[in-house]
Amino acid sequence: MAQIKVLLIEDNQDLSRNIGEYFESQGAVVDFAHTGELGAKLALEQFYDCVVLDVMLPKMDGLAVCRQLRTDANRHIPIIMLTARDTLDDKLSGFSLGADDYLTKPFALEELWVRCNALARRHLLNSEHTLRLGEGEQALSLNSQTQQVERAETPVTLQPIPFKILRLLMEHHPRALSRSELCDRIWGDEPTDSDALRSHIYQLRKAIDKPFVSPIIKTIHGIGFALDIEG
Repeated sequence: MAQIKVLLIEDNQDLSRNIGEYFESQGAVVDFAHTGELGAKLALEQFYDCVVLDVMLPKMDGLAVCRQLRTDANRHIPIIMLTARDTLDDKLSGFSLGADDYLTKPFALEELWVRCNALARRHLLNSEHTLRLGEGEQALSLNSQTQQVERAETPVTLQPIPFKILRLLMEHHPRALSRSELCDRIWGDEPTDSDALRSHIYQLRKAIDKPFVSPIIKTIHGIGFALDIEG
């Protein structure tokens, strides 16, 4: 069984040490962050199979960290939230922001490990497949885990939001996605304006279409956007 890498964002030093020691005894590699700001930075800069995230962090709390990861990350990062509060509203808040699982303190280290490991394995299985569309100059591939994109076997560099847009268009091809659907999938309930989406679509076209003869990002007037790719 392959080793998994976990980021633990927890400000309680004793609990953090206990979790870390137990996870490492199970063969995991563990990185630690004692503030939300550092945790978000590490999660966005490095690859983790799972993030264990405490809700009650000073300054930037766990809900804000979860929101930032769902907005800024190029891929879906599995997140288990830890909280001392066992109310339904708290859990719904975490899930609405994109948390994958929830565990209430106090908890058994064994249970946290089993949940974390299962979540990482399940997501790994779902992420192993690279999305591929088209042939020749239209050939497009996207790997959510490695964040690599290629068109016609040429590497393409994308920022996080254009990457998300392209992944959504590939996942739903040949169906068009409306502007409102794209905004909802990318930003959720966070307010945004139409200029933001327009700007990211422009950046996507600049990277995916401009270097090639045939554009594949298609605007369907009155509907939204789709990929103009055969196959």
